[in-house]
Amino acid sequence: MSFEFFIGGRYLRAKQKQAFISLITYLSIAGVAVGVMALIVVIAVMAGFEADLKARILGGQANVILLRYSGPFEEYRDVMRRIDAVSGVAASTPFIYSQVMLRTAANTTGAVLRGIDPATIGGVLKTLEHVKLPEASPAGGPEPGGGALPGIVLGRELAKNLGVVPGDVVHLISPRGMLAPTGHVPAMKPFRVSSYFESGMYEFDQTFAYIQLTDAQRLLRMGDSVTGVEVRVDDIYQARAVADAIVAELGSAYYARDWMQMNRNLFKALKLERRVMFIILTLIVLVAAFNIASSLIMMVMGKTKDIAILKAMGATDRSIRKIFVFNGMVIGAIGTGLGLVLGVVLCSLLRQYNIHELTGDIYYFTTQLPVKMEALDVACIVAAALAICFLATIYPARQAAKLDPVEAIRYG
Repeated sequence: MSFEFFIGGRYLRAKQKQAFISLITYLSIAGVAVGVMALIVVIAVMAGFEADLKARILGGQANVILLRYSGPFEEYRDVMRRIDAVSGVAASTPFIYSQVMLRTAANTTGAVLRGIDPATIGGVLKTLEHVKLPEASPAGGPEPGGGALPGIVLGRELAKNLGVVPGDVVHLISPRGMLAPTGHVPAMKPFRVSSYFESGMYEFDQTFAYIQLTDAQRLLRMGDSVTGVEVRVDDIYQARAVADAIVAELGSAYYARDWMQMNRNLFKALKLERRVMFIILTLIVLVAAFNIASSLIMMVMGKTKDIAILKAMGATDRSIRKIFVFNGMVIGAIGTGLGLVLGVVLCSLLRQYNIHELTGDIYYFTTQLPVKMEALDVACIVAAALAICFLATIYPARQAAKLDPVEAIRYG
């Protein structure tokens, strides 16, 4: 062990003449520990929010959506065959998209209607993997009180708003109706609620309703055309490259949007929020660093004669600086270590126990508090805390090194 570390260790272990200096040292350790703990917990919760939100969005939304500039198109079967041949594509399914009104005896609400193919939808949207829809109704549809009604699948929150359960009848009202002597008449058709779906995303569960593709084509008078094709890819982070490959295969009449484009604003906001919270909570460590600097300055004032004797014996300015930098870094390292342990323990408790139930209308989804500790985040927090502590030691160490040994011994 070098003599600088030996002396620095003696200074830390020695009982201070002034209890106030020891108190500041303990407060510095506590401040660094609290700051590191808060940073780890908050960043882990925000990383958990982002990961959980991403998983739920990808469960209820396709990785890539293919559309045609001119609108709906009929050659979707050939398009799907060509899409499935593109490298990186796992599955594809056609869909129809429209906005409608749903009416029951008690309530009326707006909804996003999606016509789907039950045979292929499960390979693209995991939330609909086990959802069953009755066979499409015959052309023209059944009369009320007649044959079997076509089925409709509602989001759980949407069904709750309408006050319906599986087996109840809802009337679907579409603006694409027909011209009558009295003017434009919306199309209205009864559907029987076959089941619910629950993605965990409040916005999806409150908004979406699914019916058979053929029923949607009849209701919206679209013939054999569809709005577009949804695609699931093997690697979600290569979705943009796969989308570009699909457009290159099909030609410039089509365009594709990947999940990152469709949710860009949301994920950008989450990343910005994480950065801002990191900066704000780092101020806790910064305040503790001022305590470290104060403690070292007082220690320098109390060790003036010791410093003078060491310099008279041949200690260089660099050695003196190293002694006090070592002292400050030990205080910072102890505080950082305590904060790291407390942060990991608190994150484990948050994961294990449902301390706070989230409400979907505020937090997008309903679940317990999500926590995800990432090694890179923890490493950045520890590095930032140690860097701040190191900066806090520079000024006191330089002041100690600048002491004139003759003046210090004469007037010390």
